[in-house]
Amino acid sequence: MVNLKIRIILQKILKWLTIIILTGLLVGSASALFLWLLDKVTSIRTLNNWLLYLLPILGGIIWLMYEKVNPKLSNGNSLIMHAYMNEDDKINDNEEIDNKKDTIPVLLAPMVLIGTLLTHLGGGSAGREGTAVQMGASIANYFKQWFRFNPIEQQLLTNIGVSAGFAGVFGTPIAAAFFALEFFSFKKSKWYFLLLSLAVAYFADWICISWGIQHAHYQILPFKMNTVSTLGWVLLAGIIFGLASLLFIRFGLLFSKIFSYLPNKPIRPIIGGIILVVVIIVFKQEKMMGLGLDQIADAFIHPQGYIDFLIKMILTTLTLSAGFKGGEVTPLFFIGATLGSVLIYIIPLPINLLAGLGLIALFSGATHCVISAIFLGIELYGWENTLYIVIACSVAYLFSGGKSIYENRPKGKVKKALLLFIFYKSYKHKKEPPSLA
Repeated sequence: MVNLKIRIILQKILKWLTIIILTGLLVGSASALFLWLLDKVTSIRTLNNWLLYLLPILGGIIWLMYEKVNPKLSNGNSLIMHAYMNEDDKINDNEEIDNKKDTIPVLLAPMVLIGTLLTHLGGGSAGREGTAVQMGASIANYFKQWFRFNPIEQQLLTNIGVSAGFAGVFGTPIAAAFFALEFFSFKKSKWYFLLLSLAVAYFADWICISWGIQHAHYQILPFKMNTVSTLGWVLLAGIIFGLASLLFIRFGLLFSKIFSYLPNKPIRPIIGGIILVVVIIVFKQEKMMGLGLDQIADAFIHPQGYIDFLIKMILTTLTLSAGFKGGEVTPLFFIGATLGSVLIYIIPLPINLLAGLGLIALFSGATHCVISAIFLGIELYGWENTLYIVIACSVAYLFSGGKSIYENRPKGKVKKALLLFIFYKSYKHKKEPPSLA
């Protein structure tokens, strides 16, 4: 009996060790291929400005591609979220499941890869995180063809896929592991998911780097002024970043609603592409095309345009709402860094500090993944800036409203409880009679 239990444990260890190695290898390699292709596509577009005029046509091709293969794949993040929550329902119901069922099809990976590359070829303002998450989850879920999994293990499989994808693209494995938990919510995940997510994230990142991929690096120069006024300025910056996150979310909802009024779905990316072309050409906003990595790096050194963050915000939400593929996170980095760079005119802090905090705080506010954002900042800038990072990300999260950029994501109760506590304390303090002492 004891030998049987030991055998079962060893089999599970061997199974998950195999899955971690294969997931890290495959997703890390897929991330490297994606980043390499994205770099090539960006170079081609930069050398051939006329490709911008093809953006409406490319939008139509993206729609047609999804329509012919599987229309359900067009909203990949929601598909992954729905599959994950369905597994949670099975856990509660103790329902027997068919592990061969392809709830997250492997076709999702090449579809979102091609769609994202076409978006960037035409100069659409989009990112890469959505692509990484969908590719990772899709590749990891293919192992359901090889092994038997219970509902909890299927959730873990999706979790490590998301972690590997995020780590491979951004090169921040700790943030990636926490992002995989926060993306689905901590409440819906088991604590030990973090351990396996960390392992696969580090391995996927190492594989990606081994293929010769270089991740973007940003730096906050040493700044040792932990005075009350400094912390107050950082808090103010966090509030501004939180309100900017709220605005980004609202623009996304607004444009999605506007495009939903168009009766024919094929016309949405075409019209969206035409609007993008007109805005970029008429207002000479070529620097807003694609990822904008050069502008992000420059924001740590020089103040950007006063409304650059707003223009990028509008163009990104318009691009994604119209049906183009990519992600929001890198554009959020752009928005946060450029906004932070112009705050030096009202906040007496170093530009690299404000740009750096803006980069991670917009991510925190818009995604509501505050723990991931904090570790993202620590991995990018170092532990010595932890206090500023925690303040900026937490405050931005609190001031970013009740919704995030991820549809169908479980709404956490932490923000609501904290705000209710603050308002209750404030109200109680006002009602208390003055002391007679």
